[in-house]
Amino acid sequence: MSTSNANFKNKCVTQVNCIFCESLLCTRGMKAVLLADTEIELFSTDIPPNRTVDFVASCYSTESCKCKLRDIACLKCGNVVGYHVVAPCKPCLLSCNNGHFWMFNSEAVSTLNRLDVTGLNLLLWGDLPELDDSENEESESPLEEECIRDEDICRVCFSPLRPEL
Repeated sequence: MSTSNANFKNKCVTQVNCIFCESLLCTRGMKAVLLADTEIELFSTDIPPNRTVDFVASCYSTESCKCKLRDIACLKCGNVVGYHVVAPCKPCLLSCNNGHFWMFNSEAVSTLNRLDVTGLNLLLWGDLPELDDSENEESESPLEEECIRDEDICRVCFSPLRPEL
């Protein structure tokens, strides 16, 4: 699914960090709700976070749907931070969803809303460029134009810099 979907283009882009070790997990996070239980909030991303998480255990399904899931853990500290939807079930695919298959549990992550290149406004999903199918978190870098330009980000903590007054 495209990130330009009208239902999601006005959502803020978030940076997602591991709550246990504060390691950066992804820079293209979106606040979401679990399709099977909309009372459960989580964060998702459209790019595989290959350099920051890895799979643990084997695939499983829940009682609420037939999606095949696999837990993911932070590479730095080893704590489980979410799951990957390896194979979505038909009802979930047909429901209103953001097309993201990498989920982060709200209890396992902290988030920061990202700012646009001006450093004054929140960065929205509708302002991000479309992704090629071949893109993943490995190609995502704060130095790339689609994320945050080099002069707009702290090279130590990757926080957006405020314009000089």
